[in-house]
Amino acid sequence: MNTWSLPTSVHVAGVDWDIRTDFRIVIDVLIAFDNPEYDDTEKWMYCIMSLVKGYENLERKDYREMCQALIQFIDMGIKDDGISKRKVMDWEQDASLIVTAVNKVLGREVRADSYLHWWSFLSAYMEIDNKTLFSNILSIRIKKSKGKKLEKWEQEFYRENKSLIDLKRKLTAEEEEEERLLEEMFG
Repeated sequence: MNTWSLPTSVHVAGVDWDIRTDFRIVIDVLIAFDNPEYDDTEKWMYCIMSLVKGYENLERKDYREMCQALIQFIDMGIKDDGISKRKVMDWEQDASLIVTAVNKVLGREVRADSYLHWWSFLSAYMEIDNKTLFSNILSIRIKKSKGKKLEKWEQEFYRENKSLIDLKRKLTAEEEEEERLLEEMFG
């Protein structure tokens, strides 16, 4: 992928497939991947159906190649070798924090844009500085995930903002019902 341009297609099975590139659509796909209600096949089909224009013409034998091409697009061609797999952010839970920080980087309200390419959004996301609420929350989450000691101000900030900082566990409908019943019985 050419990082000096904003791609609007992926090349799969000898064909250039037009894709939807607005950041909102990609974030919807990323949120779907985090949904415990969907199995892996459903998540990938949602990804293909959301991003690929004319996906109904894609042959089943080419799904794997398409998925690889879409991963490369979503990751902006950046290989994640050595990047921690610990979850420290959530596109859904952190949405308001992320958009505020991206707005600061770009100097405008991105939600008001009728279109913003995913790579432009992701580039701004990667440039979020340490003077944002989101970066402070991420820093605390990363330290906690690695078992590192928080500084005094971070400890206080964490105590005062625990519900904002702690990532909520996503439950299936069955798990939610089970928790509700347990709460009724023992709560």
